[in-house]
Amino acid sequence: MHSSLIDIGANLTHDSFDDDRDEVVARARAAGVEMFILTGSSEAGSRQALDLAQTHPDIYRSTAGVHPHHASEYDDGVDNTLRELLRDPLACSVGECGLDYFRNFSPVDAQRDAFERQLTIAADVGKPVFLHQRDAHEDFLEILAPFSARIAAGVAHCFTGTGDMLDAYLDMGLYIGITGWICDERRGTHLREIVGRIPKDRIMIETDAPYLLPRTLRPKPKTRRNEPAHLVEVLRVVAEAREESEAELAELTTANARRFFAID
Repeated sequence: MHSSLIDIGANLTHDSFDDDRDEVVARARAAGVEMFILTGSSEAGSRQALDLAQTHPDIYRSTAGVHPHHASEYDDGVDNTLRELLRDPLACSVGECGLDYFRNFSPVDAQRDAFERQLTIAADVGKPVFLHQRDAHEDFLEILAPFSARIAAGVAHCFTGTGDMLDAYLDMGLYIGITGWICDERRGTHLREIVGRIPKDRIMIETDAPYLLPRTLRPKPKTRRNEPAHLVEVLRVVAEAREESEAELAELTTANARRFFAID
């Protein structure tokens, strides 16, 4: 049990939690997760995240944004909705937004446009951005760079990139969010080698539940659904890789999340 962890990326409005959301949250809290940032990744999803946050403002905050997969839905109406949601103090961050050329569910031009418009919102409302980037590093940096002085802060959510990408993000002042990807012996081992380069005041941890179940969990869970209780496994693996105690890393990541999301 760790005191007071914050899961900065939990998709708790996902329908896989519809039957047992309260139990999922109870398990996480018993494991030491005290707060959950609920990810909004579409217009409807952002509204759902804020609705859920309003049911328990003591433990929830939400983000409001449009994931690049949904970028082709982005229009003036969506822009207005996000601005309206972000007036609520519980909606503490803009996003999840960015670029994803891995699947290109939305055309590249639509992705770039939606990303730029959400960075403009972040600059206007003074809230930090929750960033997504996959296979689009150069374009991502190019769009983000002009905004870096105008936005409150940004976090590279679910960072899975190379050392060079990490350095570029750190140079730009970004915080780095680490998920259970680091627990994956097939594709995450490089993260164990570079995660120690993240400054103490810029690292945060997240589950991205229900995705990215940590593969290091023993005994192996019966289901592939990830849940916020498993944040303690992410903490364990990251602490080991950084050669820090779990207690120290828990304290750092929680302090960073409180500062980043302006949680009193």
